[in-house]
Amino acid sequence: MNPISILLLGLAMSTDAFAAALGRGAGMVKPRLKDALRVGFIFGVVEGITPVIGWLLGSAASRIIETWDHWIAFGLLAALGVHMIYKALVPDKETTAGSINGSGSLLLVAVAGLATSIDAMAVGVGLAFVDVNIVVVAAVIGLCTFAMVTLGIMAGRVLGAVIGKRAEIVGGIILIAVGSTILYEHLSIATS
Repeated sequence: MNPISILLLGLAMSTDAFAAALGRGAGMVKPRLKDALRVGFIFGVVEGITPVIGWLLGSAASRIIETWDHWIAFGLLAALGVHMIYKALVPDKETTAGSINGSGSLLLVAVAGLATSIDAMAVGVGLAFVDVNIVVVAAVIGLCTFAMVTLGIMAGRVLGAVIGKRAEIVGGIILIAVGSTILYEHLSIATS
């Protein structure tokens, strides 16, 4: 994966956390930077750890299915992208597990961070089948999430209702594009 793909992947993985942070920020009377940084840090750490866990799981299986690895990576990323777009387009009847509209306790924020990072674990599984430095990818995902959640909390009061779901749609499209790029790069190397 090239650096641009890694950055786009990091941004895509942080969009659901960003959308949740916008909702949290919209629910706060006056978000303080200290609170936004705390929530951003927790989300960033959780979002940075989960792809490594997924990568470890995928690495264990990669030796068995090496012939189809690029298709698996593409399928996982594309399916996650479609799922993110679907979640953004279908109205929620009740508050989702990814919402961080709670009391703001450390445990609730960590649980919300885990709920929004399950897709990063699945991406980690897919990345086990691609030649990539998972530490770099995980760090980029964690840093992007930290920045996006912090920004989302602060901007949520103003922007929460306007762009929350659109961020998830963009994230889904980016995931599909990254999966397609992995597939294209592998298939073009195979035909060379």
